[in-house]
Amino acid sequence: YDSGRDGYIDLMELKLMMEKLGAPQTHLGLKNMIKEVDEDFDGKLSFREFPLIFHKAAAGELEEDSGLLTLAKLSEIDVSIEGVKGAKNFFEAKVQALSSASKFEAEIKAEQDERKREEEERKHRRAAFRELKSAFTQ
Repeated sequence: YDSGRDGYIDLMELKLMMEKLGAPQTHLGLKNMIKEVDEDFDGKLSFREFPLIFHKAAAGELEEDSGLLTLAKLSEIDVSIEGVKGAKNFFEAKVQALSSASKFEAEIKAEQDERKREEEERKHRRAAFRELKSAFTQ
């Protein structure tokens, strides 16, 4: 439903999604839907915010007349009927997300290790210089 391919679902994309799912909403209803899970207050749903709809629905935190509850119910999948097609993509995406986070941590650790190595190298050069200096001052 992200027709803009920007990683977000904006108001018009949400409107189109709800229409395609057979549960059209008013403009105000759509704004309220976004506001209910829009944690960064940018007026659109990010990939991270979208699953909050289903989390809140499962926890019973959505109003009965909420468009989000309708969306969650329309999007439910009965695994006994549908099977697990798409699970592979989900888990691959999850692994990729985790590995990118750990890659970031690895880069930070590599920078820290590099700084430590440079500091040790400076200490060795200073010690070598002092030795050389003491040889000339004697």
